[in-house]
Amino acid sequence: MALTSIWLAVLGATSGLGALLDAFTRKLPNWLCVAMALAGLTFGFLLDGWAGLGLHALHGVLAFGIGFLLFSWGVFGGGDGKFYAASATFFPATKVLMLFVAMTFAGFVLALIWFAAKRGFKVRQRSQDDFAKLPYGMAIAIGSLALAFYTLQ
Repeated sequence: MALTSIWLAVLGATSGLGALLDAFTRKLPNWLCVAMALAGLTFGFLLDGWAGLGLHALHGVLAFGIGFLLFSWGVFGGGDGKFYAASATFFPATKVLMLFVAMTFAGFVLALIWFAAKRGFKVRQRSQDDFAKLPYGMAIAIGSLALAFYTLQ
């Protein structure tokens, strides 16, 4: 129980920091993603041994691949892809679809709120300003935490 509480606290702290940094700076730094990935892999090992480490690492690799595809299609920024992969290491590969769905749903809800607040549902010319774009790190963080709480039930 104590390890699970620490796992949730570390996921919450790193996800929350990433969401805040993305919201205010539009940057998800490498040091945060590396620290988050190492923490997720460590918890994978501590929770389920070598098999757990392998499953958590596999989820990170799969999420990195998905993030790379989304980046190449212009849906994600590069930081979003690595933040998604780092978040994925907190969960075994059996949760690939669940994390993706949770993250996508959170992104959809945030996008509705974002566009309503920023544009008032008016059509405007596309802006190249990074601050005109939805900080998807927030959706990744919310989706990760939602899956964590769902998993703990």
